[in-house]
Order: sequence, then C-alpha cells, then structure tokens
Amino acid sequence: MRPANGISIRPTDRANTVARRNRGCVLGTPVTARFLPAEEHARWSDFVASSPQGSVHSLPAYLDALCEAAGGSYRVLAAESDGRLVGGIALYEQNSLLGKYISPRLLLHYNGILLAPQVAHSPSQRTARDLHILTALERVLAETSYRRLRLRCRSTLTDLRVFAERGWMLRPVWSYVVDISDLDAAWSRVHKDQRRLIERCRERGLLVSADDEFDAFHRLHMQTHQRKGAPLYLPRERFRHFVQTLRQAGLARLYHARLPSGRIIASQLVLTGPRSSTDTVAASTEEEFLKLGASAFLRWKIFENLSASGYGANDLTGASLGSVARFKSQFGGELVLCLEAARPDRFGFRAGQYALDLAARMKSSLLRSRSTPDGEAA
Repeated sequence: MRPANGISIRPTDRANTVARRNRGCVLGTPVTARFLPAEEHARWSDFVASSPQGSVHSLPAYLDALCEAAGGSYRVLAAESDGRLVGGIALYEQNSLLGKYISPRLLLHYNGILLAPQVAHSPSQRTARDLHILTALERVLAETSYRRLRLRCRSTLTDLRVFAERGWMLRPVWSYVVDISDLDAAWSRVHKDQRRLIERCRERGLLVSADDEFDAFHRLHMQTHQRKGAPLYLPRERFRHFVQTLRQAGLARLYHARLPSGRIIASQLVLTGPRSSTDTVAASTEEEFLKLGASAFLRWKIFENLSASGYGANDLTGASLGSVARFKSQFGGELVLCLEAARPDRFGFRAGQYALDLAARMKSSLLRSRSTPDGEAA
C-alpha cells in the first residue's frame, strides 16, 4: 500500500509495528469494555492493523465509506486492559422499519470480533486471556438494544464458547483463502483445468489493468445480476463513489482483464488494507467470454499483483455449495471455517424482517424485469 507521502509500506510491516506497541498481559488486570468516541477511532485503526482478525471491514475509513454509500452508522466497542486495547468490534448499524440491527451484508462479509495478538507461550494462558476479553465484550453486546445482532468472525477466531454458554447461537460459515505468499507453490495448487485456461488467455494476449474504469466493471456487474439473479451491491453512482473513495484511501483495487484491443471482458473488486490478507468481493465476466477462461486468468493475475505488493493471502469470501464454490476451490485455496454468533432476535423482529425481505425480493425481481440495458433502473 502507498500512503500520500509516496513511501511504500508493506502491510505486514505495519501490522508487526503496531502489534509490538499493543502487546500486554491481560491476566491479573481487569478487562473493561466501552464504546470509543470518534476521536479515538485512529487508535482503533492501529489496533485493527495488529489483530490476527483485523481486516479492512473493521476500519473506520472503510465503514465511513460504506455508511455514505449504503446508509447506516457504526460504533466501535473496545475491550481494554491496563490502558491497552486488547479486543473489540466495529458494529455497522443497519436500519429497518423494525429498528436498528447488526448483521453481515453485501460489502461487509465479516463484521466480527478482533483480539490482540497473542504473546503468552502457555496455551492455558492464551485461552484464559481470550476468555477474559470475550466475556467483557459479550456482557456489553448482550445488553444492547439492537433488534438483531449477528456477528461473523474471521477464521482466525473459533473459540466462541463464552457466547454459546450465554445463549447465543453459533452457525458455521465457510470460505476459501488462497495463500499467495509463495507464487510457485500457489501455482502448483491451482487445478490443471484452470491452469490450462490461464495459459490459453496468456497465449491470446489478454492483458490486466488496475485502474478506475468503473463503468465497464458496473456493466459486467449488471450482466451478472441479470444472468444469474445475483444481487446488486449499490445503486450505480453510489457504488462508483464508494469504489473511488476506497481506491483513494488505498483500501481497494479494481482489476480488469482486457482483450488485446483494450476491451474489458472481466472485472474484479478486491479490498485491501493494513493486514496481509485481502478480500475479493465482486467478480463479473462478459458472458461470451466465460468459456475462454477470462475470469480464471484475471484471478491469477490479481494474485500475482497482490503478492508483489506484499500481501500474503486472498479471501474469496464464501464457499457455499454450487458451481461458483467449485470454481473457487480450484484455485488452491484452503477451505476455512468461520463462526457466526447470533443473539436471539428481539420479539417480533424475525417475522417482521422476513416480511420486509420478501417484499424487497419481489421489488428486485420486478426491477430486473423492467431494467434498461445501461442499468439505470437499478
């Protein structure tokens, strides 16, 4: 990533520096939890960079952009011990006719808990520290007035026994994470069918660019929506501003696969940030070039570009059963287990939200049937 002064900083370097600054022992000192005022959000951003669960999804800069594009608001609940941040969670608040609620959503695949990096050598000490932190956070979360509260944690946090014992429901969610720290090893894990497609695209002279060509990206995004019924992330102009804001902040990259003529036939949006892991959150391909392998080619070239920038992994965000998951699995990623913790919904929220979701789906279906070629109806 490259800050405004033009000095290149590898994401792992920044994470290690902040981790050293945040180290501290929780055992023997009380852990308290409180909501941070806005003037302390820079402190939270540094903590996100150090946490094994940290990612762009928890950064105030990212959440500010999401709030501007999609509405809503957010708060940061932090756990502290001896004046140090040792854990916390950024709560993106969504609004409905039934009240405010917390849940993963499009462009916010993860909204879970972060912990400080471990320094204790004893497994029992590491476990005890985490339980102290999680207990402090759960106490506050349990008392919040949100009508629904669902947290999806990254795969690096799996011990949520504190939540289970206090009546929260735990649900498994899977994703594929591709290790790109060693590209030779990564290439060896790619399925032979995908390697063949990638090589074919190379032979045909396909090129890859990372730029601000949003209109082509959105055109392909609309095609995927109309072809597969995939959801639209945001209205076009708000989506454009969202992507531009993230790119300017160094939190996203927009990639394109181009024919030798320059025509864009595949696009992918990747979220970056202070940690070494990245997230691919949108991918679309021109229908007539699906069999060419443009999507596979673009995905691999993205791995090369991210690896050269110092990133060590790419999360393909999701692994539900189906053809898309099979495609993702062929890129040599590790199938990782993530946990979603859900507090029981407040009275009446589940039924009311079901009715609202059903109405939204019916409206979306109607809009798709009436949409214009350039996607203005969306």
